[in-house]
Amino acid sequence: MRKTALFFAVALIGLPSLVVASELEKGKQVFTQEAQPSCTICHTLADAGSAGAVGPNLDELKPTLEQVANAVAGGVGIMPAFNESLSEEQIHAVAHYVATVTGGSK
Repeated sequence: MRKTALFFAVALIGLPSLVVASELEKGKQVFTQEAQPSCTICHTLADAGSAGAVGPNLDELKPTLEQVANAVAGGVGIMPAFNESLSEEQIHAVAHYVATVTGGSK
């Protein structure tokens, strides 16, 4: 019984990191594939392997989750709004991804 309880305790401790990794992968997928047009066309982001030159370099900008979510949902300048083509879950995932990999979430 103790071994089973210990196993579940250890498994639950590791669960948050799996959830974060899963959300980051989902966000990367939105950034590179699901958003149309793809974010990679306009934005430079090292983690995604993109070198777009139309929009800001996200590695240098280091936007927060809130800044990314607002920009993706409502658009900024020539960037289109994605609030009708992406779900709230997708917008949150891509915002979390960009803010995390650029250091904007710190």
